[in-house]
Amino acid sequence: MILKELRLKHRKKMYHNQSVSEFIIVGFTNIRHFRHLTFTFLLLLFVIIIVSNIVVLFAVVFDFRLHKPMYYFIFALSVAEIGIVITVYPTLLTLVLKGNVYISFNCCFIQMYIFHSLVITENFLLSAMAYDRYIAICKALQYHTIMTLKSCKRLIILCCILGFITPLSLLIMVSRLPFCGPNTIQHLFCDSTPLLTLACADNYINVMLDLMISSCTITLTSFSIFVTYINILGSLLKMKTSKERKKAFSTCASHLIMAFIFYGSIAFMYIELQTNYSSEYDLAIAIHHSVLTPLLSPLIYIFRNREILNFLKRSFYSKRTFIRNISISSVFDRKTSNGS
Repeated sequence: MILKELRLKHRKKMYHNQSVSEFIIVGFTNIRHFRHLTFTFLLLLFVIIIVSNIVVLFAVVFDFRLHKPMYYFIFALSVAEIGIVITVYPTLLTLVLKGNVYISFNCCFIQMYIFHSLVITENFLLSAMAYDRYIAICKALQYHTIMTLKSCKRLIILCCILGFITPLSLLIMVSRLPFCGPNTIQHLFCDSTPLLTLACADNYINVMLDLMISSCTITLTSFSIFVTYINILGSLLKMKTSKERKKAFSTCASHLIMAFIFYGSIAFMYIELQTNYSSEYDLAIAIHHSVLTPLLSPLIYIFRNREILNFLKRSFYSKRTFIRNISISSVFDRKTSNGS
């Protein structure tokens, strides 16, 4: 404790002489011999994530059969995933290729805010999707009157508003902290937890605020999903045939798998206090949430959802038919011109 106070006083003295205008992100230190291989692998993942999420977006937009509340929620979730990847990956790829990334003070806090906002938005979207499944199964006869497209869009907008308002207080408080050096962030991108460890002032209130925002959001949304699925399970058990139960559960399977993956990566992301903070631990969690979750989310919804899969099959078949017709017509035209 005494050593910690001495370090804090030393930082305060340094603050009078120096103020940090940029940060240096140093995430990977043991991949010098595998930089190009790692870069290629991450770039491939980036392309797969973007393309698969865009496929989901196109399916929802262009197939009128998917103009339903459930698919609008999936659409919003894909937009959030694309936003997270676009926010994180440029820094991540540069970090792997060059070894470090220089980022300005303002850009660092903007990146932190956008990342937090999109992750919190995903939390609320998953909770809203669970509510949608609850209405569809437990109140099936009233579903079309309760969950209209208008109410669905309002729910999505509300999730986005809550997602971008919630981390504002943390952004304001962290941005006002004095940073006088060191300015090295051992992470994949600018995030609140590693930034708080660099502050030259007592940041106990900020650490607790960070913990409170993350824990309250996770607890609120995960508890609502848990209660929702308890009610859904009760309704499933009351169904007469196994065929009905299987059909009802299949509509929840994709969301349930996604919820497990999402909360499995985020549940422990911000709960470590500064005293026992582990940068390696935080790196592993960040990789899981910023790489694996955006990668698995669209793939789950594509391969576990029959209607999206059918849209892709129809699109692929119509494209093949179109190309075949063009090739046949070109051959026919060639024969006609040769005969004449």
